[in-house]
Amino acid sequence: MRVIAGNARRLQLKTLDGLDTRPTTDRIKETLFNMIANELNGCMFLDLFAGSGGIGIEALSRGAEYAVFVEKNPKAMSYVKENLAHTKLSDRAKTLQTDALSALTRLEGQYQFDHIYMDPPYGKELERKVLCQLTDSSLLKEDGIIIIEASLDTELDYVKELGYSVIKSKIYKTNKHVFLKKDGMETMT
Repeated sequence: MRVIAGNARRLQLKTLDGLDTRPTTDRIKETLFNMIANELNGCMFLDLFAGSGGIGIEALSRGAEYAVFVEKNPKAMSYVKENLAHTKLSDRAKTLQTDALSALTRLEGQYQFDHIYMDPPYGKELERKVLCQLTDSSLLKEDGIIIIEASLDTELDYVKELGYSVIKSKIYKTNKHVFLKKDGMETMT
């Protein structure tokens, strides 16, 4: 896995071996970042279930001002920190080794994010738990976007009742990205 574009372009990133994490492939990562490229410069980015940090590091490399990485697995978090040091992006990042819901509670009142990205373990309905917690949270800026990476069979038909609208989605061979805004907020251009 590598950084695709920006000031850390082509640098290799360390990832966990085995099935503990599913690094987003370069092709999917490139498609995702092409979709949000115009929104990254100077943004605040939250990478939940960060794995080795590839998504948040890509955001920083492409111009995000600051990123927070949340990962519960200690070995994966050690790779996030190594990858941030290797890409020389540590000074624009915060790492939290904890579960996503605890991290959201700790971050409340300290940060507001333009993008909240999550790639939770599949089949555990963690997306729903995070979205429920974010419903009454101030962590997402008024025009902020939540991006969920999920398996193709992950149902998100409940998001409307939680106060979110799907503004865009991208289907790949094995997974998908779903873009959400809180209802009443401006739409993505």
